Amino acid sequence: MTSRIGSAAWPPPRTDAALAVLVSGGLDSAVLLAEALAAYPAVHPVYVRAGSTWEDVEFDYLSRFLTAIASPSLKPCVVLRQPVDDLYGAHWSLTGDNVPAADSPDEDVYLPGRNVLLLAKPLIWCHLNGVPELATAPLAGNPFPDATAEFYDGFTAQVNRAVGGSVRVLRPYADLGLKKADVVRRGAAFPLEHTFSCIHPVAGRHCGACNKCAERRAGFAAARTPDPTDYAAR
Repeated sequence: MTSRIGSAAWPPPRTDAALAVLVSGGLDSAVLLAEALAAYPAVHPVYVRAGSTWEDVEFDYLSRFLTAIASPSLKPCVVLRQPVDDLYGAHWSLTGDNVPAADSPDEDVYLPGRNVLLLAKPLIWCHLNGVPELATAPLAGNPFPDATAEFYDGFTAQVNRAVGGSVRVLRPYADLGLKKADVVRRGAAFPLEHTFSCIHPVAGRHCGACNKCAERRAGFAAARTPDPTDYAAR
């Protein structure tokens, strides 16, 4: 098996194995990472730079979050580069123009092949560095074709075959059927003010008007948890 479909719990019982966590700085991957520290002796955050307009701000938030949850188990962040300007051209994610607004459908924020690009290098990094598992944080109900169990299992198997590896991909939040509000509740004790979900930041802040800011607001509201986010637009 290349992933643990149907995981009974997250985090798992204490283990001696290392873990890599694919992080973006957003709520879901940040909470996943923080929870992993309770079970794994070595947790490697892995951040993939694709050239998106929000990455510098996002990475600054991620760095603050990592500092705030520092522990002996938390290893330095691994930064991999997977630029997409030669693929996406004048896409809104690279130009900042016509960014999907708060009332736009989820389809408008789809980035073609994003999970193919986000998984490829981290899987190979895990193989080269002897890390047996890579955790990622898609939620239940993610509508995109590269967020299904079939995609994750199939793609991971192909990469493992290509390098003679056996790295496993974990999708615990999807396996547990979690939505955004569930993750907010799980992470309420963590420094969520240092997470970042915006695709059109304004002076280093959440814009408050894009699709992802709307999703973030809705998650806190549904969880009935105070939202610590500094939005430029209320």
